[in-house]
Amino acid sequence: MDILHPFLTADFMGTPAWIWLAFVGIVVGLLAFDLGVLHKDDQEIGVRESLLLSAGYISVALVFGAWVWWYLGAQSGMDYYTGFMIEKSLSMDNVFVIALIFSFFAVPRQYQHRVLFWGILGVIVLRAIMIALGATLVSQFSWVLYLFGAFLVFTGIKMWIIADHVPDIAGNPLLKFLKRHMRVTEGLRGNAFWVREPDPKTGKLERFATPLFLALVLVEFVDLIFAVDSVPAIFAITTDPFIVYTSNIFAILGLRALYFALAAMIHRFKYLKYALALVLIFIGSKIFLVGIIGKIPAVVSLSVTFGLIAGGVLVSLWKTRGQPAEGATV
Repeated sequence: MDILHPFLTADFMGTPAWIWLAFVGIVVGLLAFDLGVLHKDDQEIGVRESLLLSAGYISVALVFGAWVWWYLGAQSGMDYYTGFMIEKSLSMDNVFVIALIFSFFAVPRQYQHRVLFWGILGVIVLRAIMIALGATLVSQFSWVLYLFGAFLVFTGIKMWIIADHVPDIAGNPLLKFLKRHMRVTEGLRGNAFWVREPDPKTGKLERFATPLFLALVLVEFVDLIFAVDSVPAIFAITTDPFIVYTSNIFAILGLRALYFALAAMIHRFKYLKYALALVLIFIGSKIFLVGIIGKIPAVVSLSVTFGLIAGGVLVSLWKTRGQPAEGATV
């Protein structure tokens, strides 16, 4: 134990290594329980199960936040909860695009959890790289935060303008590239990402990707694109890599669990994107307001973010009451 003590107490990006390891252990345990116990077999996840699973993930995230508050201090705790709320809110926009991807590839609901689960592993790695890079840039060049702020304001304005835009999955450049450079089966092959089949042109046994693999790649790509918005947004709240990363990952884990409930009623959140746009503009503006009115308290940021999102949800539910579900996105 004495040998491990220097390693466990060593500083890693401003936080003791043992705290990072504890967080990694919690995430690995949650994913192992999800895949190894709850969803060993492919099955369709209903709205009730989705809500219960999401509640479990959110409960763990909130308890972890309470521990952060107790151990690292009230400021860190408030920053964690604010970051969690912002990431959770912005990531809800992912659901709209992911639902379109599943619809485009005609992925049955019983296979969608498999894609989302393996997509999480990619998210954990990609977010770690992006946050480490962002933290390094901010620590070396403080003016980078102003670039983040300007980018968030610009992105928020753009999101407001194109809120009703529906992404063209078929015209996605990445999808076109994959189809040009890979052998892809005409249809799904159960829950397989890759299969070996005779090539129709040569008759030789070749390795083929399935549409399920293409869906996984596009889901990862969507996560990467949305991270370009959400990571700078949390850096506008705090530059502590531990708080940024943990709040990011816990928010994404819970949202993936909630996907099946949200996907069943996407049509009810028509005006949520406008609220998300205002959140981005507010968070981006905060950076520029520091030099004028001083740093805005985290509790204010959390309250404004929560108020905007809650308003967007309530307006959406009111405006779309009585509308039937859109089959293409369920």
